[in-house]
Amino acid sequence: MIVGVWRELILELYPEADLRDPADETALAEVEKRLMLPLPFELASLLRETDGVVNEYGDAVVWSAQRLVEDNLAMRGEPDYVELYAPFDEMIFFGDSDMGPQFAYVHTDYGPGVVVWDHETDRRRLVVVSLRDYLARCLLQGNAWFR
Repeated sequence: MIVGVWRELILELYPEADLRDPADETALAEVEKRLMLPLPFELASLLRETDGVVNEYGDAVVWSAQRLVEDNLAMRGEPDYVELYAPFDEMIFFGDSDMGPQFAYVHTDYGPGVVVWDHETDRRRLVVVSLRDYLARCLLQGNAWFR
């Protein structure tokens, strides 16, 4: 098996990471079709190498293509969420922390960025501008890095 750039980076940062088989192009196209948003290039690139990243504690640092669709559609369609929170239609949630917050791509004036969303306050705060930085912080600094 050829080790790709993302797999190499993840295993260098966190050798205990659980890497999965790659997502196929059909799965990636399905994510974009169902969420009606383009996948950020770096997220699609990672998913082509590993369909999700899980740390040794079972935290889904990066969700699988299937979970991207399921969780994003569930959040967008949940009646309580529609009533309680600002819309999620322009966000692609892709990872979470065992402490509750979830991470999503949003488009900024400068391109895509990663925000942390707090379900208790509906606060959405830009935390990093690249998937590489997100992975480094999640895998090296632990679950509270975004505080």
